[in-house]
This record gives sequence, C-alpha cells and structure tokens, in this order.
Amino acid sequence: MATPPPLGPQPPHGGGPFPPPGQPQPGAGQPSPYGAAAEPWGRAWGQPNPAWAPTPPVNGVAIAALVLGVLCFLPGIGLVLGVVALAQIRKKGERGKGMAVAGIGLSTVGALLMTLAFTTGGARDAYEGLRSAASGAGGTFSVAKGECFDSRSGSLEGYAYDVDIVPCDGAHDAEVFASFAMPDGGRDFPGDDAVVDAADERCYAYSEAYAMDTWALPADVDVYYFTPTRESWRYGDREITCMFGNVDPKAHLRGSLRQDRTTLDDDQLAFLEADAILNGAFDAMPEAEYVEDDLAGHKEWATQVVDALERQARALRAHDWEPGAEQEVSDYAQALDEAREAWEAAHEASDAEEFTDRWDDAHRQTDGTKAITARKALGLATAPPTYDDEDTGEGDGEDGPGAEV
Repeated sequence: MATPPPLGPQPPHGGGPFPPPGQPQPGAGQPSPYGAAAEPWGRAWGQPNPAWAPTPPVNGVAIAALVLGVLCFLPGIGLVLGVVALAQIRKKGERGKGMAVAGIGLSTVGALLMTLAFTTGGARDAYEGLRSAASGAGGTFSVAKGECFDSRSGSLEGYAYDVDIVPCDGAHDAEVFASFAMPDGGRDFPGDDAVVDAADERCYAYSEAYAMDTWALPADVDVYYFTPTRESWRYGDREITCMFGNVDPKAHLRGSLRQDRTTLDDDQLAFLEADAILNGAFDAMPEAEYVEDDLAGHKEWATQVVDALERQARALRAHDWEPGAEQEVSDYAQALDEAREAWEAAHEASDAEEFTDRWDDAHRQTDGTKAITARKALGLATAPPTYDDEDTGEGDGEDGPGAEV
C-alpha cells in the first residue's frame, strides 16, 4: 500500500530533501526552491561536531573514607576523611560524593558502637578474649598434666590470670594431674554451681588415678581446680584444670605426687590397682555424718565393702609377685579375708555401736601390720593415712577448694 504524501506544500521535484541531479543546488545568492522551511536543513548539515569532554576522576579521599567506614577501622579518621572528600569534590568537580557520604555515615555508626563498648565494659571483655585466643588455650592460660607451677597471686583460690611453670623437684604451689572439657559445654554459661559440681565430681576421681598410692599423699594436700568464668566462656573456654595444692596458702609442695603406671613397676601397680577396689567401695559410704543417723544405709553399704574385699584379695592372689614380696602379699590377702568377715558381721549388726565396733575390727586388718609389711616389701608408703577431716583438710563437700580462671 502506498504511503500518502504529507500535508502541506511539497518540493517541486516530487520528494526528498535534495533536488534531483541536473537541477541547481541552493547556495549563496540563490533562493532555495524549498522556501524558508528548508533553510534549517542547510544550517544543520553545515555545523561542526562538538568537542569531546573527558570524565572527571573519582576523589581518592572519598574512597579511603568509604573503606574505613565499611571496616569500622578508626571511625574517627573515616569521618574526617569523608568531610574532607566532600570539600574537595565541590572545589575540583570530582566524582565520589556518594562514597564520601557513605563513609561518613558508616564511620559515625562505628564511633557510636565503640563508645558504647568502652562504657559498658565490652572492650575489656574483647581484649581478654583476644588475649585468650593468642595463648592458644581457650582460656587465659593452660597447664598440662604432670606440670607444676607457682601462682602469681600466691593463692590457688579466687581468680587466676597466669601462672609460672616450675620444676616439680623443688618447691611449688600446685601440681596438675588432669584437665577436661566441661560436659555439655553449650553456648550459654551453665552457671558457677554447675561448673563447680562438674569439677568436684571428676577432679577427685582423676586424683586417685594420678596418685594411686593414697598412703603416700601428704595429709596437708587437697584437690584444687581452675574453672571457666562467665567472661572466658564467651570466647570458647570450656576447660577445667585439676591440681594438688597445700591447704596452707603459705606452704608449698615439694616433689612430684605422681604415682601411676608411668612411675610404678609391675608389682607396685598390681598392688595399688587391687587396693583401688576397696577405695572405690569406701567412696560409696553413706552421707550421714553418724552411723546412728542412717544405720540401714550403712548396713547396706557394708555389703558393697564385703564384695570389694573379696575382689581385692582375689586380684592379689592372681598376680605373679617377685619372690621378695610374694609371702608378704599373701599374708595381706589373708588379712583381707578376716576384714571381710568383720564387715559381714557389721552388716548383721543390731545397732550403731555394734556396727562401729565391727568396722574398727576390719580397719585393723586392712591398714594393720600385714598391710604395712606388704607395702614395705614393694617399696610403697608405709604410713597409714588419717581420715579425720580436721587432719586431712578434706571434707569440704560442695564448698571444696577451687579457683576460677
């Protein structure tokens, strides 16, 4: 379909902006055949192209202000650089106004957060966390099993932030015998009571595996521990460190208390492993302070002691002892049989007084002359321990010693 011609006067040659070949071209001194309406064509085609204008550069100070704002690093400097960048952009006509404004805004927020951290103590907590991470221990410091140290505060109680490792041969404040991670160490701090309960339950058990000869443990030595605090928990500290220390804060330990398979010979180890069977039964003693307060509980406990004594004597007789100790250990096993009979009588006791008498009879067999003779033949400690709380420093129960770190 043909397109209709536009309205208005048409060029005499039939169409197009230029006349056909052979007709005169409009020029200087000649009237245009297209009339006044055609004159703009000549003027438009005869104008030169405009000159190319270069793009203004991005202000470098604005870039620096944005980077410091994003990283929240030195927010005060980032804020100043942003203001300087805006002034330079207006003066030089450079680009980067948006970067400068963003840098100012982010640096302002960073400055406010830093001020809040310092006023609420968050900065101090962060510093302690970085210090803990730098030590590589998850807490402020770490002491390995078998190491001895001196406390910089002079005490094993309260808060501790660092210790000095020293040889165990000389005088020292404490000897580490175990460390373990807090059970169920979730994100939230479980509370001081839960941490102390875990330390009490496991540190005392670990102490018996490290210092197997309870007769060799000095009466003035007790179990202490370092535990996580609420602050150190935030930075991943879950470790509880168990140690031996002197109950007198002005006194020291001398020499290592370690007696386990790393320091004992085969005969000593066998004897102490058998001895641990009876110690385990004694650990299950009823919590009542006096027998008459829970006679039924003590009589039930007596059956556990009877079973432990039977297993202890059987273990001693099963081991192949060196000739220098064989007879002495055999005599001690016989004494354990007599102690078992005394505990069986305690189980049948009609009152607390009779129960206590049978208990005393059994004690004279388990810690008596035959026990001392067997220990002497094996090269073990020969002084029976005392069980008076006042003498041993033990019996603190849930208020036992400990330190937080």
